[in-house]
Amino acid sequence: QVQLVESGGGFVQAGGSLGLSCEPSGTIFGVKTMGWYRQAPGKQRELVADISSDGSTNYADFVKGRFTISRDKAKNTVYLQMNSLKPEETAVYYCTVDRYFGADYWGRGTQVTVSA
Repeated sequence: QVQLVESGGGFVQAGGSLGLSCEPSGTIFGVKTMGWYRQAPGKQRELVADISSDGSTNYADFVKGRFTISRDKAKNTVYLQMNSLKPEETAVYYCTVDRYFGADYWGRGTQVTVSA
């Protein structure tokens, strides 16, 4: 069973930066979109950004201009560079893979904590 392995979470002060990465443990076929969601305590999971197989990107309004999503298509690895982080962005960040066919994949999540 292929799993998505996230890394790069941790602690950072407000205004700081963190980079996340997500790599599958095996081969995933038919990848359409790779992306990042986040879920803060007591809140619903929300889309942060995603990137399609053609390289087009989509960002939530609240991260535009501060976060950058990128993808290594050959490795099916997706990255999220987060700058100017805010305390309210403390959350578990999840990687996801949406496929043209078959089930989607979700990572277990990586904790990002932004201190005031």
